[in-house]
Amino acid sequence: MISNGVRHGGILSPFLFRVYIRDLIRQVTSSKIGCYDVCCNLLAYAADIVLLAPSWHGLQELLNIISVAAKDAELCFNTKKAVTMIFNPHNHYKRLHSVFPSFSLSGSNLSFVTQFKYLGRLIEDTLYDDSDINRELRCLFTRTNVLNRRFWRCSVDVKLRLFRTFCLCFCDLSIWKYYKVGTMNRLAAAYVKCIKIGYFSATLNLAV
Repeated sequence: MISNGVRHGGILSPFLFRVYIRDLIRQVTSSKIGCYDVCCNLLAYAADIVLLAPSWHGLQELLNIISVAAKDAELCFNTKKAVTMIFNPHNHYKRLHSVFPSFSLSGSNLSFVTQFKYLGRLIEDTLYDDSDINRELRCLFTRTNVLNRRFWRCSVDVKLRLFRTFCLCFCDLSIWKYYKVGTMNRLAAAYVKCIKIGYFSATLNLAV
């Protein structure tokens, strides 16, 4: 059995996805087990798959479905990378249980986590976005400092154009919903500070 996958961007990737992963996704989405108003039970970006269910039994049933589908396609899962997360409602009175039995995938028990990074975004079991906002804040300073080091001889206009191009890509902004006001204020202050870093460094270079 082949234990490694194809390279990112490989010409075989679309073909293998069509042959193997697409049928697996179809079986999950047609099961009608998931979260409603509109049935939602799977999020997938290529082979990065997230299963959603409103109950322990529902999620275990989805795991059983993909286990059977993978076995039929002669696929195997890396259960060391697969984790489970319980999303607790903000209203404590709506919490039915705080402890759940382990989920099983292909005969292996999956571990529980309180935080997970999916497609570059930090997701917490509390449904708050403060950790992801702080991650974006650190990335903003990192990108600004990299641009400042590599293009410190450029003019103010060039630096501001580079800053707008590479540092203002807040893709997660539209999906941030639950966060502390102080966390968002720190991100706004970091934005202003990063602009000043580029502006004053360019001004000093022109003066020299």
